[in-house]
Amino acid sequence: MSQEWKIQSLGKQCGGCQAPFADAQAHVTRLFFDDAGGYTRADYCEPCWNSQANALPRFSAWKGVYHVPPPPDTSKIVRHETVESLLREMIQAGDPARRAVIYILSVMLERKRVLIEREITTAEDGARIVVYEHRKTAETFVIHDPQLKLDELEPIQQSVMQLLAAPAPEQVPVPQPENNN
Repeated sequence: MSQEWKIQSLGKQCGGCQAPFADAQAHVTRLFFDDAGGYTRADYCEPCWNSQANALPRFSAWKGVYHVPPPPDTSKIVRHETVESLLREMIQAGDPARRAVIYILSVMLERKRVLIEREITTAEDGARIVVYEHRKTAETFVIHDPQLKLDELEPIQQSVMQLLAAPAPEQVPVPQPENNN
């Protein structure tokens, strides 16, 4: 039988008693054919496995240990608000030296579907201009395309990442005990 596999993650709770798994708790995984003819995964705590699930039909079964997933790494996540607020700030400043950074920020927001490209025009001087519309507010952003070459991208991307990097946490001074000698 040819079966197209799908990835099924370890459940967060027992398929029998529905109790959530604790960190480092032993569990048994049962892989079986469902009524639709596909593979289905169910995970059980050991008491439920021993009392009921072990007798159920299965294709395969194995023991494992549940580990609570670590929190997501937010150090590489760039929030939309940060990119958008930085873009607005740079457009407001009107510094022509920042055209490439403004363009990269607008492309980032386009890829995140915050901005929608509405039109690309050519100015009288031959410069390419991209007109974006903000998806939620319907604001219009007119961005000059600096027509970057591949070898120019990396330093600009580094500059953007530095601008978006979270500020270092402030060093809070530790109060020193008074010396009353």
